[in-house]
Amino acid sequence: MSMDRIAAAHVLEQIASYLELKGENPFRVRAFRGAAKAVLSVPRDLSTALADGSLAATKGVGPATLGIIKELNETGKASVLEELREEVPPGLIEMLGVSGLGVTRIRTIHQKLGIETLSELDEAAREGTLAGLPGFGPKTAETVLKGIARLRRGQAFRLAHHAADEAAILRDALGRLPGVNRALVAGEVRRRTEVVREVVVVLVTEGTPAELFRALGEMAGVDEVTGSDERQVTLRFASGTAARVIATPPANLGAVLVQATGSESHLQALAAHATARGFALNAAGLWHGREFVPTADEAALYAALGLAEVPPELREGGDEIARAEARTLPHLIDLSDLHGFLHCHTTYSDGNVTVEAMANACRDAGYSYVGITDHSKAAAYAGGLAEADLVRQWAEIDEVNAKRIGIRVLKGIESDILADGSLDYDDEILAGFDFVIGSVHSRFQMDEAAMTARVLRALDNPHLTILGHPTGRLLLSRDPYPLDLEQVFARAGALGVAIEINADPHRLDLDWRLLRRARAAGAMISIGADAHNRAGLGYMPYGIGMARKGGLTSGDVLNARTAAEFLHFAGARKGR
Repeated sequence: MSMDRIAAAHVLEQIASYLELKGENPFRVRAFRGAAKAVLSVPRDLSTALADGSLAATKGVGPATLGIIKELNETGKASVLEELREEVPPGLIEMLGVSGLGVTRIRTIHQKLGIETLSELDEAAREGTLAGLPGFGPKTAETVLKGIARLRRGQAFRLAHHAADEAAILRDALGRLPGVNRALVAGEVRRRTEVVREVVVVLVTEGTPAELFRALGEMAGVDEVTGSDERQVTLRFASGTAARVIATPPANLGAVLVQATGSESHLQALAAHATARGFALNAAGLWHGREFVPTADEAALYAALGLAEVPPELREGGDEIARAEARTLPHLIDLSDLHGFLHCHTTYSDGNVTVEAMANACRDAGYSYVGITDHSKAAAYAGGLAEADLVRQWAEIDEVNAKRIGIRVLKGIESDILADGSLDYDDEILAGFDFVIGSVHSRFQMDEAAMTARVLRALDNPHLTILGHPTGRLLLSRDPYPLDLEQVFARAGALGVAIEINADPHRLDLDWRLLRRARAAGAMISIGADAHNRAGLGYMPYGIGMARKGGLTSGDVLNARTAAEFLHFAGARKGR
């Protein structure tokens, strides 16, 4: 049996958190956190990596970590973690997820107030007890209350990339079970929602579901198998995660996969459409009167109902059924449509790869140009570039381009939009860039009128090409800042400034629900990875997912244009 990398990494992260709260050596804490990341990077299942010695040879995995993983593989438990759970109240670990709190403050709260649970912390913040602690005050208490509310909302969800990794690992493991013809990811992961409540996998089998479900209980890492009906079960893993597994015979795959993918509002509209045409769509499949209608795939289901097949990303209960009937669904953008890789950071600011290494990685990924956009000087916390740094970087970009390595490197910057709406650097320096991304990185607490005025002034700057992560949201941890987006979209459309979909799975900003409004106002959309390393190239599919959910085609996206076309767009406002 294979061993779940995500479950093992979760255990190592938990150990690190418990050690941190105990006040253990910071180097030991960092070692466990580093080991958790290293485990996730192992290219094969951990049981195999243990057996062939490749896990022991993985950088970041030391003898202590290796021993814990061996124990997990053999017993499904980690005795170190069990001991720590006896020593540290579990509620303190939960508090680490509250924004505004760190280890030092949590220790103070525990020692001074005896608080051990999130509910007790909530009560103390509401009653004023927390504000009375030295160094806290009413503002901290208010921040903690907001952080608790956000944490509780977030506990029901996972970020898209985490859920996609879990789903892929589970799909591959289930696909190897005897009697399984195919395993397919469904649910929110397949619809490419930005956060995921539930992982769903559909298994195609010609055997009986009961036999298959018994085998699921014997998989490594599975703590519990609970059945909701004869066709589906919920698996609960030692890591605390859960997944719904649905079994179907091949003849019914289309109907089952559509329903397992959702969304609920799409299925309601689809069922109503089916009923109006004399069909019935239910959990057992598609029926026409008493006659069962085979649906070997989803296209067959939609065709039986007189519809074009609706891409999973569009199944959100909007106008997709009407457009499928009228055959006016858009030809959605695909990753292969992108020519340019935008929004990436190098060792000049807070990235960890050189300009040339980033260029090589983008070329190998199939891009024909890459726009380097390190942070501007105002972002001192991120190693923002002073003017002298720019001179060195531009010279290095020229050297890389002179080598003709098969990709064009563009001189860009992620310029901070300052509090008054001006862009970091003066106009003379801004004019030297091939393009400029402008982003808000500070003063998030402005009211809507002030923030809107700030962004509108930035849009008025003729050097601005792209408005980066436009609402500043961080999924499950920070709400968007207040902004009149209708004014922003209208100004961007009128002036020829693109609006970014930031593809970092922690952001996915602009929200897909707003993309049609931005395009209706005439604003182009760009997709930027916000990559700080080679792994950041893997963020682009998540940006593409947002674009597809927003109904975008390749013609709507700026970096689906060639380098020459992109540079023409960037230079148009400056009259060149």
